[in-house]
Amino acid sequence: MQKKTTLVFFFWMFVVSSYGQHSISGKITTKDKLPISGSHIHIGKKKVTSDSQGNYLVGPLPSGKLSVHISYLGFQPIDTLVVLNYNLVLDFELKESVEQLGEVMVKQGKNTLNKSVLEQKIKTETLEKYSNQSLGDALKEIAGVSSLKTGNAIVKPIINGLYGSRVPIINNNVRLEDQQWGTEHAPNLDINGAGKVTVIKGASGLQYGGDAVGGLVIIEPLVVKKDTLFGKTIFNFDSNGRGGSANTSIHNAKLLGWSYNFLGTFKYMGDRSAPDYNLSNTGNRETNFSAAVKFSQNKYDFETSYSFFKATIGILSASHIGNAYDLYQSINNQIPAEIHPFSYTINSPRQEVQHHIAKLNFNYRWNEISSIAVQYAFQYNRRLEFDIRRGSFANTAALDLDLKTHSILIDYKKNSHDWTIKSGANGAYQTNFANPSTGIRPLIPNYSKYDLGVYGLVAHHFSNQFTLESGLRYDFSKLDATKYYYKSRWNERGYDELFPEFIVSDYGGTQWLTEPEFSFHNISASLGFHSAFEDNLDWFFNISLANRNPNPSELFSDGLHHSTGIIELGDLALKKEQSIKVATTVQKQWTAFSVEINPYLSNIKDYMFLKPIGFENTIRGTFPVWEYQQTQAIISGIDLQTHWKIGNHWQDFFSLSYVNGRDLSNQIPLIDIPPLSINHKIQFSKKQWFDLLLELKNEVVFYQNRFPMNNFTTDIIVNNEFVPVLVDISTPPPGYQLWHFYSEIKFKSLSKIKTTLAFSVQNILNTNYRDYLNRQRFYADEIGRNFQVQLKFNY
Repeated sequence: MQKKTTLVFFFWMFVVSSYGQHSISGKITTKDKLPISGSHIHIGKKKVTSDSQGNYLVGPLPSGKLSVHISYLGFQPIDTLVVLNYNLVLDFELKESVEQLGEVMVKQGKNTLNKSVLEQKIKTETLEKYSNQSLGDALKEIAGVSSLKTGNAIVKPIINGLYGSRVPIINNNVRLEDQQWGTEHAPNLDINGAGKVTVIKGASGLQYGGDAVGGLVIIEPLVVKKDTLFGKTIFNFDSNGRGGSANTSIHNAKLLGWSYNFLGTFKYMGDRSAPDYNLSNTGNRETNFSAAVKFSQNKYDFETSYSFFKATIGILSASHIGNAYDLYQSINNQIPAEIHPFSYTINSPRQEVQHHIAKLNFNYRWNEISSIAVQYAFQYNRRLEFDIRRGSFANTAALDLDLKTHSILIDYKKNSHDWTIKSGANGAYQTNFANPSTGIRPLIPNYSKYDLGVYGLVAHHFSNQFTLESGLRYDFSKLDATKYYYKSRWNERGYDELFPEFIVSDYGGTQWLTEPEFSFHNISASLGFHSAFEDNLDWFFNISLANRNPNPSELFSDGLHHSTGIIELGDLALKKEQSIKVATTVQKQWTAFSVEINPYLSNIKDYMFLKPIGFENTIRGTFPVWEYQQTQAIISGIDLQTHWKIGNHWQDFFSLSYVNGRDLSNQIPLIDIPPLSINHKIQFSKKQWFDLLLELKNEVVFYQNRFPMNNFTTDIIVNNEFVPVLVDISTPPPGYQLWHFYSEIKFKSLSKIKTTLAFSVQNILNTNYRDYLNRQRFYADEIGRNFQVQLKFNY
């Protein structure tokens, strides 16, 4: 009897259960009734994706109230409730979403694929504030990112104390190849063309390369996912330099079909001025243009783009010394050797650079979760550097380099439930031609370079609170060069014993014609996680391995670099640089206050750096000599940022960056390490007052008391006799404090065009100071007070 009762009970439960299970089906389409394949449908605890015709089926589902969520990339999501008592057929139409990606994103370790890092965002307006300046200037807004400068127009980013070829720049998914290896070569790009700029701290962006010992800067153009036409024009005027810039862009985008983007920029600046004198020959010009045309369909899109960058950059006249006495006098007198009245003329020494990028890109999407991209790009970079020369060579460049680069990329990506997988391969062929018509031995020789790389990245989401990710990359690189060496230099460097196989022939009895060849095999890797706790507490952790090959400047430099007035010596015996970096970030958010703390540690084997070693006499004069060397290094530091919303109108922003660099081989500090810096900004806004925005910023850079002692003694003529003097090129300048002000209002004008009028003052107190990370700090102060007016039209 008991057994029969039990059977009846379970039979009854089965019937009730079966009776209460239903399903929901239907079709997901656009407003034009086009099916959407791969859309996400979440009903209750069930989730599915729509098929190639947009159809879906979810079941079995219990009776009662159920939440329904429909989403697809590029469309507005739908959230609703249904009461389910029987099988339902529900069709949904998704509306296009509007996403204008116009932000700077700073990612501490990886790109959007990687989850073990914290993303920090700077609004679009921040880029526009720096419309008349450089990318390096804008990135200083981020804790842990500083800048290395040669004057005021040549600025390149430093990430956690590392710079140069340790920080590759990716412009519109193309790795920028523009001979920017040295400190005096700024990235050849227009900041106005950036819709999104991403900084990756560390070697975690493995899809872009395995040599990012310091990090990556990724620049993407504006992306608009809406059927619309709009544009923007920005005018800038600066009092310091008595010039400005004009920039205009037009964007047309269609969800399915043709779209295009056009952008043009013109800059014209005269001599800058320090608080007490004119900085002669420091003007600059820029003429930039970019265009892109794209055709999109449901399954694929094709894009072609072209960008052109042209700049003329004046080099401070006083920095072009002719002998040791000039440098000694400049350092001790603290006054430039040459001061002329203000001028818009750019004389020698100067740089003239052109950069072209042409790109073809094809993306194919099998469905929402998997896609493949193929890209070809060609780059042409022309660099001319003009010295002060006489006679028939007066208007001939002292350095004339042509760099051509062909590259191809293949990337595959798949998102499957809790897994994200990305893999790909890249290849590149590059040639450099040093024009012999300059009449001067080229600093960088003719060479050809071949690169091949493959990578794989995997992220697994164990839960909403924990994600683990890892990546692996292999790179092969081969470099073939042709270079003449004076036999005296060849023997002095010990190459006669180290590289006799490089000698091809004897040239004139005084030089060797050589053909150096180098091959490198590198493995790079990354591992990390993100853990989210309750009460808005997040922990990010990442460890990465990177390998960087010596660049052409570090290997082959052999002569006077005219833009900096120093002799640079490369070293054929340099080994590849190997780095292991450990970084972690803790983020905590309260209702009105947030804090981010990011400590890191980099252990770098065979760290390459440029070290001053003395003077050398040439026909042109006597110049300082800087030599590339290697050591075992360790770099540690911490970045701190806080944000406090004080009521409805006031906000407080604070950031601190500290870096400690140590030469372990010689037990001395590393050269060119950023000093402790603190930035504090208070902001007031009032939407009812024409969107009024007021900002007061305080910038404090401390004295760098950790530096190597590379001073040396030279002889100068005093009263017709040689007298030994100490040339102090090591001691950093004093720390400094600067105040800056920014304000803006917004209003409608000219047929409802949204207009922004901004007024700012940099270095309000007109403070005299010199920056330790400016190569021209030996010759002049930094620029003084600058008033800027900016007028922006959005239409």
